[in-house]
Amino acid sequence: MSDKLPGTYRAFVARFPKLGEAHEQVADAVSEIGPLDTKSRELIKVGISLGAGLESATKSHVRRALEAGATVEELEQAIMLGMNTVGFPATVAAWSWMNEQVERNRREAQ
Repeated sequence: MSDKLPGTYRAFVARFPKLGEAHEQVADAVSEIGPLDTKSRELIKVGISLGAGLESATKSHVRRALEAGATVEELEQAIMLGMNTVGFPATVAAWSWMNEQVERNRREAQ
């Protein structure tokens, strides 16, 4: 399991390994079900996480999108698409979470 995954997730999977395995199997099956590439899937998951108000998931999918080659501009557009659907406060919050993760990635790369 990646050290980049949130500590709570890692602790949960350590405590309930069968659930962790099932979760990963579903994630793999969904990823393989259609033609979207990894970057597109991660940008979509950023939007889903924003809509659900999930800070940790938003940051995780921002990190994964960057690893898949997404630019900050692409991430910003994925987040701004939420403006009319989930509203200004949620969009601004997700944008701030994105910036925190982008900065974390920059620090870790140095």
